[in-house]
Amino acid sequence: MKGIVIFVLAILVVPGFIVHPSEAITCLDVDRLLGPCVNFLRDGGMVPEACCRGLQGLKDECHSKADRQTACDCSKRAAIALGIKQDYAESLPDKCGILISVPISPTVDCSRVSLMYESYK
Repeated sequence: MKGIVIFVLAILVVPGFIVHPSEAITCLDVDRLLGPCVNFLRDGGMVPEACCRGLQGLKDECHSKADRQTACDCSKRAAIALGIKQDYAESLPDKCGILISVPISPTVDCSRVSLMYESYK
């Protein structure tokens, strides 16, 4: 009987300790985070602090390969729609001092995005 009580208590208590994975990143998240970068990505010039904070936020919110691929697809679509310049996009992580594995490019193959940082040129 004592074993049954412990088993029932374990079933009731353990779910409270299970870590729930965060929600997957969406294009709205990517747009919100990289929105402050649009002027730089199109016209160059100074990179706003808000842009670097957004890039860091994007890095922080991409917890899985699927998140990185989704973020890549979203940024690729935005890059095409907004007419960003490839050289500005490639220079953004360095200008912000952030190593990120989500490329911002109208030509990238997002299926190649992995968990590790790579060059996607």
